[in-house]
Amino acid sequence: MKIIERQFSIGTDRRNEMIDITRQVASVVSESGIADGDVVIYCPHTTAAVTINENADASVPRDILLTLESLIPHDNPGYRHSEGNSDAHAKSSVVGCSRQVLIKGRTLVLGTWQGIFFCEFDGPRSRKVHVQVRGQ
Repeated sequence: MKIIERQFSIGTDRRNEMIDITRQVASVVSESGIADGDVVIYCPHTTAAVTINENADASVPRDILLTLESLIPHDNPGYRHSEGNSDAHAKSSVVGCSRQVLIKGRTLVLGTWQGIFFCEFDGPRSRKVHVQVRGQ
């Protein structure tokens, strides 16, 4: 088994946003030379996350962010964390810090409408994404 690791940076513009990183991940997979295996996409930040969802209609990520804000509001008076970003920590935990995608024929195995998203919950910031490609 061969393992290739890379990372790339992302600059976010808003407090909450979802950025499609499918092309960056696909590029790492392509450059790895690995034809069949899997790729792990990992976010090393406690107020951000990674998810897979529809990337064909921009209203879907918007609706996901609206739902998260409704469930986990920024201004809950019961929060105790002194930095003012308790909601971002909770959203990160709910969405998750990593995703795994299969690779077949040097291509990401995603559904027709699926894309990989970096989720920012405490921006704007400069963030990193780690990518590990494993296989043959």
